[in-house]
Amino acid sequence: MHKVILDSDPGVDDALALYYLIRHPDIDLLGVTTVFGNASVGITTRNARFLLKAWGHDAPVHPGAAGPLTLDMPPEAYPVHIHGENGLGGYPVSDEAVDQPESAAQFLIDQVRANPGQVRILAVGRMTNLARALQLAPDIAGLVADVVIMGGAFRVPGNVTPAAEANIWGDPLAADIVFGAPWRVTAIPLDLTTRTFMTRGMLARLAAEGGPGMQLIADLSQDYVGFYAQSGYDGMLVHDCTAAVYLTDPGLFDLAQGEVRVLSQGIALGLTLMNPVTRHGPLAAWDGRPRQFAAVDGQPDAILSHIARTCVGS
Repeated sequence: MHKVILDSDPGVDDALALYYLIRHPDIDLLGVTTVFGNASVGITTRNARFLLKAWGHDAPVHPGAAGPLTLDMPPEAYPVHIHGENGLGGYPVSDEAVDQPESAAQFLIDQVRANPGQVRILAVGRMTNLARALQLAPDIAGLVADVVIMGGAFRVPGNVTPAAEANIWGDPLAADIVFGAPWRVTAIPLDLTTRTFMTRGMLARLAAEGGPGMQLIADLSQDYVGFYAQSGYDGMLVHDCTAAVYLTDPGLFDLAQGEVRVLSQGIALGLTLMNPVTRHGPLAAWDGRPRQFAAVDGQPDAILSHIARTCVGS
């Protein structure tokens, strides 16, 4: 069993990733920590609790960071044109947004120390909670099994700017801290996730075959599908669930390795830059950094098949 903490900002594609973790027989979901990103942290926390309740899972939810570590960030504009005003594509959620003290970083620390060498952290939003946990307790880097993130754009353009992917752009200083810590980080970046596309037809089939759980995913994904339709796509990218599949089926991913830095100022804010292991030369600002991993290629069709088998059983 993989002991997993999901660090997330639900978010439509986050919902599918969460459902995958709940459904997979080899995943023990220890809890969910939330962060600002697709909506405010109060809304993403409310959404995480709503989804877990709808799917009958009792994992605890701990609210996290409401804003970035990075100084002088542009004002946060939540992507309501993608995820809706409530973060779940306008799907009716009766509960109010959560207004509670931040507890995510301490929850991460406590769980890692209680399960040394066993906890895998799947972070599919801004990296702020992970960076705060490292600042509070640097020792956890040596106690975590690994960290898997959905984030970055290493050999392709970004989706927020030509330089940056959204999760990294939202708090580039936090991302640089996470990549620089002495734990294993595997990034599942746009290089692969923008090729992992669930068609409208596949989504409808999974909803029809998968019962109420997958029907909920399909219902709250309609505006998300509509967003992609504006660009001529008939379906949706499953960024976050692609990263979830890496936890259980890493053989479907082709990894590059090297030291990673993240730019936290200027027009290339949020750019992820890897010094590949094949390069020989001075390291400069990359000197002393651990070698991390990025899935710059993989098997999108097989990843989608694994999502279908896990979430539906087909």
